Amino acid sequence: MYELYSCLNLVFYATIIPGTILISWLTGLVGLATLQTSLLVFLLFFVLLPLVFRYSVTLQRGILFLTFIRYPKGLDLTNPASIGLYATRNFYITVKDHDQDEDGISIGVWHVLPKNAVGHFKAELQVEAAFDIEQAAAEDQQQSSIETFDQDRDNSHELKKLSPALRSEFPVILPENEQLFYERLLRMPGGTVVLYLHGNTATRGSGHRSEVYKLLRNLNYHVFSFDYRGYADSDPVSPTEEGVVRDAFMVYEYIANITSNPIIIWGHSLGTGVATHLCAKLAHLKERGPRGVILESPFTNIRDEIRMHPFSRPFKHLPWFDFTISRPMYSNKLRFESDIHIHEFPQPIMIIHAEDDVVVPFILGYRLYRVALDTRERSWGPVEFHRFEGKHKYGHKYLCRAPELPSLVQHFVANYRDAVY
Repeated sequence: MYELYSCLNLVFYATIIPGTILISWLTGLVGLATLQTSLLVFLLFFVLLPLVFRYSVTLQRGILFLTFIRYPKGLDLTNPASIGLYATRNFYITVKDHDQDEDGISIGVWHVLPKNAVGHFKAELQVEAAFDIEQAAAEDQQQSSIETFDQDRDNSHELKKLSPALRSEFPVILPENEQLFYERLLRMPGGTVVLYLHGNTATRGSGHRSEVYKLLRNLNYHVFSFDYRGYADSDPVSPTEEGVVRDAFMVYEYIANITSNPIIIWGHSLGTGVATHLCAKLAHLKERGPRGVILESPFTNIRDEIRMHPFSRPFKHLPWFDFTISRPMYSNKLRFESDIHIHEFPQPIMIIHAEDDVVVPFILGYRLYRVALDTRERSWGPVEFHRFEGKHKYGHKYLCRAPELPSLVQHFVANYRDAVY
């Protein structure tokens, strides 16, 4: 009975549009020219376009990663201070996909220093004015949601003790000694590092992402963000799932090779798929993993996300939707199966999602949470889920503006930064 219902349902959705057009012509509501034009548009839009998508890996990657969408225009990524990210180092990492890869791929990276480090060395970093203005603005806005209980667990004491020696070694930070200075601060005991994995479109410098960096900086965390291959000033190589995960792996490895301080991975949107895949890969290789994972606006897998994305609404009821869109992406290894990867690593997880998210619907984030609860081992790190009511209008990108978010992040990091699972 169910098979008969499904068959009738498919026939209905396959014929409703051309059938409506034909009936309109037969009843005289439209002329022959309108009938021909309408049927041609239907064939081009609902039949030919999905077929082209099925057989074009380039189009599949382009729609998934949207590397051609770049904003804000004219942003100089070599100068993060232009968007208010003072005391931020821009540099590049070479990613080799295999041992025979001689040249590798260049990846653009930012390292944002934590607020307490900037406060100690604002003169040497030549950012006194910018730092003082931001601090005054923070006090005016009464940003007291950042609690003080974690201050005993950051490296403020080490900074105070070692700052005289560092000042004598680095009287002023110049391009010649910038890398050494930033890495020296990163290596200092007691700190926390957040590796941010952004979603598709734009660059590491787009507006909502810089807001996240500033939030994390004010929590006294080092922040690393980068652009995957094909994005921004990283090499213009067509991205794949394995490729962007490889990029994230190499940036993570760069951090882990410099410091033994705890690392937290934060993924947003498509970056949540990168984050879970990266953590599963680290666990499989038995490499040092992060201390915790934050997933902002996550989905279960690309097949579910595509079906529920607003752009798919005209197509998702077509009988050939899976044949022309979902299955080809799966076959071409564009999967981002967080619902599988989430039970392949043991670290604690915090999921945050807004109810009014239309890009990645709230139900997908909650479904991933339920999968995690049902499939992860009991001895592993816990999984938290925090929903944000739709009335706040945070949508897909602006959870960083929720006044309670800094405290949630701070509690999560403080609870698990010293825990090993």
